[in-house]
Amino acid sequence: MAGMCCGVVGETKTPSTVEPSGGGQGRRRRMEIQQLKLFAAAASNVVMPLPENNHSKRRKVEGIETIESSGGDTALPKEVGSSGGCGASSEASREEVLDKEDSRFGLTVVCGRRRDLEDAVAVKPSLCKTKSPSSDDLHFYGVYDGHGCSHVAMKCKDRMHEIVKEEVENCEKSIEWKETMVKSFTRMDKDITEWSSCASSSNCRCELQTPQCDAVGSTAVVAVVAPDKIVVSNCGDSRAVLCRNGVAIPLSTDHKPDRPDELKRIEDAGGRVIYWDGARVLGVLAMSRAIGDNYLKPYVIPEPEVTITERTGEDECLILASDGLWDVVSNDVACSVARMCLSSQEVPSPPRSPGSLLNVARGESSDKACSDASILLTKLALARRSTDNVSVLVVDLRRNL
Repeated sequence: MAGMCCGVVGETKTPSTVEPSGGGQGRRRRMEIQQLKLFAAAASNVVMPLPENNHSKRRKVEGIETIESSGGDTALPKEVGSSGGCGASSEASREEVLDKEDSRFGLTVVCGRRRDLEDAVAVKPSLCKTKSPSSDDLHFYGVYDGHGCSHVAMKCKDRMHEIVKEEVENCEKSIEWKETMVKSFTRMDKDITEWSSCASSSNCRCELQTPQCDAVGSTAVVAVVAPDKIVVSNCGDSRAVLCRNGVAIPLSTDHKPDRPDELKRIEDAGGRVIYWDGARVLGVLAMSRAIGDNYLKPYVIPEPEVTITERTGEDECLILASDGLWDVVSNDVACSVARMCLSSQEVPSPPRSPGSLLNVARGESSDKACSDASILLTKLALARRSTDNVSVLVVDLRRNL
């Protein structure tokens, strides 16, 4: 026994023997982060340092899926990662959409460092036509960031565009966009309330994630893009930003409980904002508007703020994203990164090697610039240690390409 022990102690181990399992994959992840720093520096000249000696504390980043489109049939991405109850599946079915030449977009959804994926994204090119003589197409884009579990975000993804289409088609003459979008969000919230009333039925599995369906909700930022205008409706802390001639123009304002007008509205309704790891309604919810969350009404409301922006020839792209991006990336940096990808053909695509930091599944269509922009923004958010799900949708608004 003593000889065996001495033999083991005196043995010279090769590097492969002492290297922990998964070391090669760890090196690949570190190399990708270094590549990401170079991409980000080219756009913003700002590099956020990563913590040293923290490899043992890094959690595995879940898979990521993207879609890129500029023509032909394209499949929307399926959500990646365990959905965590409410009947949503990690293998969500793909739905096919018919994409037109004037709808060029790319989107990326990643679970990130969260346990469950609660974000959802909807893209509906040529959702409907206006009743103007030119009968222009209206394109629909939506980002939904769920909380509690994913079921409200998924319901919004499946239903919101249908409601908007019905409201637009019900307009007899010109479309009153603010009224139309407020009605649409109100109807969506009503549908969620009615759906949640089935919590006690055998068909509802929400209790697997939360005690009550009333304690579940979602943000919603929706953009309807017409040839002459962009209509953005926002409810919550997801955000829409327009890049126009290199300048980032926010088309929505986050609904945070400590925003002065929102704070007053909550207090006038009899509620309170309590600072518990940030400002929260009744110390619970970190946003002041959302779809769902029936247990926090009337302090948390589903009414959106609507902006109508006239399009110009200087418009470059529209970025819609959940707060997983905006918590760590500013509007200006996001605009610079997207603009770089759209305008330069020399910028290398983000790495997509098997077993890499993010496992990318590509769509069948061809708008590589928008897809690369959404991937790069997502990777930048993860490199800056975003702790939330990250969903990024980039829409190319350039004309006469």
